[in-house]
Amino acid sequence: MGFIDGSLGGSSSTLMPLHRSKTVHLVRHAQGTHNVEGEKDYKAYLSPKYFDAHLTSLGWEQVHSLRKHVQSSGLSKKLDLVIVSPLLRTIQTAVGVFGGEEYTDEIDALPLMVENAGDSDHSSISSLNCPPFISVEKCREHLGVHPCDNRRNIKEYKLLFPAIDFSLIENEDDILWTADTRETNEHVASRGVEFLNWLWTRKEKEIAIVTHSGFLYHTLQKISANYPPLIKNEISQHFANCELRSFTLMDSGALGSDSSSTNFPGGMIPK
Repeated sequence: MGFIDGSLGGSSSTLMPLHRSKTVHLVRHAQGTHNVEGEKDYKAYLSPKYFDAHLTSLGWEQVHSLRKHVQSSGLSKKLDLVIVSPLLRTIQTAVGVFGGEEYTDEIDALPLMVENAGDSDHSSISSLNCPPFISVEKCREHLGVHPCDNRRNIKEYKLLFPAIDFSLIENEDDILWTADTRETNEHVASRGVEFLNWLWTRKEKEIAIVTHSGFLYHTLQKISANYPPLIKNEISQHFANCELRSFTLMDSGALGSDSSSTNFPGGMIPK
């Protein structure tokens, strides 16, 4: 696992080489149509009408609020990459928060989102002046049973979100979701650890990840199991809609292959 698991030698502080760390900003999607009724009655999540649920009008307001925060805090200028789960509500959240300004036909670049994508009643969003976006299946929500977690065909997403890279998704159709079997919490957590370890195959150092409540909760519960209670509680609480939390991802297992760009071996530089 790529996180530091506890302290060294009884100390409350640890040291790790800088090149063995990344900064990850974890985001839960904004309010989706399925959340409104599902939070009143859990059985509502079984309704087919919430297939690949899109954001509500309140959800878009949450997106715009988080966008203001990441811009005012300077985070939007630091990001090297945005990773997003391939479901409508997460993609809408990601492009709304971290994407460019409104897209116009005069812009010589593909839009991140076309106008009214996913019944959003939202203007198109430009891919200019923002980090690249890629979609990854490993950070999806619990798989199975709930239609809201059943993704659509990748070709459909490409039409709605032309500038997002879907090339890492191997199957055009959703073969991971099944109508009669729900993924266990333990499997979600293990998948989450696999996803975080996969991040060490990437060169990017500052990454935003837009994903789901269950995925975040079970992954962070597993990672923080042996942490001091105060830190565990801070890490593993449920995420609210459109909540962002920032973490340092530590490569304590030497999973990454990057070398330091700032270390200096001493001596004289050859002329």
